[in-house]
Amino acid sequence: MSRPENSTDTEARMRELVYQHCEPLTDLAAAITHDGDAEDLVQETMLRAWRHLNAVPAGEQAGRRWLHTVARHVAIDASRRRQARPVEVAATAEPVALEDRTAAAAIANVTLREAVAGLSQAHRDVLLALAVENRAPREVAERLGIPIGTVRSRLHYALRALRDQVGH
Repeated sequence: MSRPENSTDTEARMRELVYQHCEPLTDLAAAITHDGDAEDLVQETMLRAWRHLNAVPAGEQAGRRWLHTVARHVAIDASRRRQARPVEVAATAEPVALEDRTAAAAIANVTLREAVAGLSQAHRDVLLALAVENRAPREVAERLGIPIGTVRSRLHYALRALRDQVGH
């Protein structure tokens, strides 16, 4: 953490940042968040500004650009964290009766097969190699002759397409 040595300088600089940039930063945060997380985004952005106060440019416009960039990065990080969480199931879901399990499994199986069949060949190849054949991403990349980042990207978009098609 790099901060000015004098705490009164730090406090004065932070007050100046809040005074000059809090309102425009809040407007940006409200525009780029979807579920009321604007206040958290502004708070995290200002916390990062405090932690790296010497990195914040001194000019008003340059400081605003720096803060907006940090806010966008914070929003992207939060979005990625939410996407990485498993899908939550409502607690009020009705339990499936014992005799309905076979039917439910059959319906789920057909639904999944149709969803996988709806994927592009490239996405399907990566998904099947990783999930069904249990191959390592590096091995899949070598086998398909593509970069490992492309394997991960195709897996991401394949899983997203499956979630969209199945309705989760």
